[in-house]
Amino acid sequence: MGSGRIPVVVLAGFLGSGKTTLLNGLLRNGGGTRIGAVVNDFGSIEIDAMAVAGQVDSMVSLGNGCLCCAVDTTELDAYLDRLAGTGRIDVIVVEASGLAEPQELVRMVLASENDRIVYGGLVEVVDGAEFAATRERHPEIDRHLAVADLVVLNKTDRIDDAERRRLHEAIGEPAPGTPVVATAYGRVDPELFFDPRGDDAPGAAAPRHRQLSFADLAAGESTGDDHDAHLHAAYESVEFATDQPISPRRLLDFLDTRPAGLYRVKGFVHFGVPGHPQKYGLHAVGRFLRFRPAPWGRGEERGTRLVLIGAGIDAGAVRKELDACCGHMPEDGGEDAMWGVLRYVDGDEDPAA
Repeated sequence: MGSGRIPVVVLAGFLGSGKTTLLNGLLRNGGGTRIGAVVNDFGSIEIDAMAVAGQVDSMVSLGNGCLCCAVDTTELDAYLDRLAGTGRIDVIVVEASGLAEPQELVRMVLASENDRIVYGGLVEVVDGAEFAATRERHPEIDRHLAVADLVVLNKTDRIDDAERRRLHEAIGEPAPGTPVVATAYGRVDPELFFDPRGDDAPGAAAPRHRQLSFADLAAGESTGDDHDAHLHAAYESVEFATDQPISPRRLLDFLDTRPAGLYRVKGFVHFGVPGHPQKYGLHAVGRFLRFRPAPWGRGEERGTRLVLIGAGIDAGAVRKELDACCGHMPEDGGEDAMWGVLRYVDGDEDPAA
């Protein structure tokens, strides 16, 4: 990761929803991305830990208890520090126990004192074949869905199209606007969760070209020629680039009312507001938003480059809304023009740097 920061993705879902299968898929299809895993498993025999052993660069396994029950957030911080401190990790996935309270895990990640750690989103995995029964036994699933940044509707090979549409509607009741990705066997493109290793600087619109690896070939063979079976078929990626300065007020309005289904926004923004000449890295996942000021590189052209990723989004409408953010309004020249942006700059960042 060019920024040196490590996104932490919380992977939650009730027992049997397919979390470990999804994690194993990320490990197999990471494209060289170095993944650290925190496996939070109940019981003295760590089944989930054994399932991912040997496929991950660094792993911390927790047995005989639920990580989210820890009152002191420094306990999780210690595990995150251990993984981040290896110097070899690009992303960390925390696989929660099936009985965990995901919002508590999110709270712990956000409270991390490690300045390299950044929240990467809460992913709730749902068993499409058993959703109704699970919801009846565990009504708290509505609360979990309501705080999720992305819902993975798994095991859709066991339901028909009509049932899938009904499930989308049912999930939308507690989680309106939250992107829902339908899949089978936990197959989800890693780009939904993190940037493939080898991308250009943060915000680059396209990854560097590289020679196909044996892992790439194996992934291609597993999906055949059916495009709908490809991992990327479940989501859309919209690229936006402009050399015009961006109105901070209009951009924040767009981010505050982001289209339903939009999950991630990454890249950098050129505001060009007096007193704020630097570029601002943009990291948004679900409701989480951060800007990070950084100097322009020597000879680097001023401009905005963004990539927006989601499920069921209207690419044309998204580009039209972003086009409307180009150019300054009269009030963008005032002293308080950047106040809304600066609210989302980390406290240890110096906006004047």
